[in-house]
Amino acid sequence: MKKAYTILSHLSSLPQFKVLKRQECYRKYIKLLGPKWQKAVAFIYIKEETLFIAVTHPGFKMELNYNRDLLKSLLTQLNTHDTSCKNMYASEIVIFHSKYYPLKQKTNTLSTIPHYEERASNTFTIHSQDADLQAKFEHIKEHILCNR
Repeated sequence: MKKAYTILSHLSSLPQFKVLKRQECYRKYIKLLGPKWQKAVAFIYIKEETLFIAVTHPGFKMELNYNRDLLKSLLTQLNTHDTSCKNMYASEIVIFHSKYYPLKQKTNTLSTIPHYEERASNTFTIHSQDADLQAKFEHIKEHILCNR
């Protein structure tokens, strides 16, 4: 019985699945970047000898623009050292913010209305002889019990 790895490697070698090999090379390229840049890159692709890099946030675009030479040298190193990624060549690099990769909205888990735990206990004794005050204190005891 064949293992899953051998079946997948056979399927990926078929011509109709050559895009899978290219995607694997893209993943390898992203892994060559530092952890900060791995989070910054949403996806990459090569079209007509141009490497397109989509970033997750517009702030990363400027930083990656300053490091174009580093990105190009990483691509050539991947090209020379990995035989399966020989077809990855780019003469220029375009960096853009992907409108299809939305910014993560911070969910406000805390509401603006403060909620406090009831710290009082309803085990106090009533020392008053007045019936109205006793009724009020009993009412307070019930509220304390409900709030716990």
